[in-house]
This record gives sequence, C-alpha cells and structure tokens, in this order.
Amino acid sequence: MAPNASAAMLPDAIYEELRASILAQADPPGSTLTESAVALRFGVARPTAKLAIEKLVTEGLLRREKNQSARVPVLTRGDVADLLDARAIVEAAAASSLATNGTIPAAALAAHRSIQAQADSRSNVASLDIEFHRTLVTGQSNLRIQRMHALLMGEIELCIGQVLAGNLRSASDVGSEHQGILDAITSGDAELADSLTRRHIAITRERLLARFDALSN
Repeated sequence: MAPNASAAMLPDAIYEELRASILAQADPPGSTLTESAVALRFGVARPTAKLAIEKLVTEGLLRREKNQSARVPVLTRGDVADLLDARAIVEAAAASSLATNGTIPAAALAAHRSIQAQADSRSNVASLDIEFHRTLVTGQSNLRIQRMHALLMGEIELCIGQVLAGNLRSASDVGSEHQGILDAITSGDAELADSLTRRHIAITRERLLARFDALSN
C-alpha cells in the first residue's frame, strides 16, 4: 500500500490487498475476516476496513451471513462443477461473439502478454488469468452475456485462485491455451473460439474436481 495514499483511496488499496491474498490462498477458504482484524492488519479505522470488506462481499469473494463476520467461501465439489459448467457456456459465447468481428480487447491482450512473460516462473498469475477472461467478456457487445458473467465472477475468481495456487495449471499451459483462443478470435473462427474456450475451462474443471476427490480420500 502506498504510504501517501489518500484517505479516499485507502479502502480500495485494502480491497486490492485482501483480494490478492484470497486468490493466492493466503486467506484460504473458510477464513474469517472481521472488521477489527482487517483494521488491525492494515492499521486503519474499522469503518475503512468495513468498506473494503463490503466490496469483496458484493463481488462474491467474501460471504456474510446475517449477524456474522465475513468469510472466504468454501466451495463444494458440486458448486465447482455447476459453476464451471455455467462459466463455459457464458465465456464460450463471449469468445464466439468477439470472433464475429475478429477483434481482441486491448486489456485481454495485455493480460495475456503478462502471463506469457511469467510462463517460466512460479509466479501466481491468478489475477492476470482473471483479467484475461473478464475483459474478453466485457469487450464484446452483448450486455446480457456481460451481466451473466458478472454474477458468476466472484466464485470464478475463487476457482481460478485455487487452481493456480495449488499448481494444478502452469502459467505456460494457461498462456498457450489463451493464445489458441486469441488466434481463433483474430481469424474470425467463431466455432473454434467457442470450442477452445470450452476446452480451456474443461481442463480447469477436471483438475479442480480431481483435487477435491484426492483430498476426500
């Protein structure tokens, strides 16, 4: 966090730090994030901590039951299967929509290049992977696809965080599959963009469900 950050920006800075911590599993599923604990952690007042927590709750990266503290959601095997099935439908439609125009959003391309730059490292690229997929969806013109994706995005981020923090996918493999999707979009092949997006998500689904099964045995 920048030492000279203004008071108005402070909740956003805390939000970004907490978000990164949740995605990297430093605050793992089931963790409780109270306003007092977050305030102490960042050296801020409780109202400031509350603003950051509420933003994460709104996005689905935290859940808060009535009269209880916010927690990092614990996704069940069924949750993951349903979520990634829905994600595949929405994101494949977005990739197909982009391919009809053969254009790639600049932010998606920037995220992709950053992932490629880290392909030989052990860096956690969860935030970049999330940015890539989010901007492919927001970069196409169908607003209903955008709204459906936004409803799923918090839980999608949790899944991506678990996959990459658990080394279930490498940055190199993720980048290679992203490149195939981008090539299909650029060439205007909507059918290929659809199928490659579905396959990319299916691999993530398979690896994450296999991890659930291994941990339950």
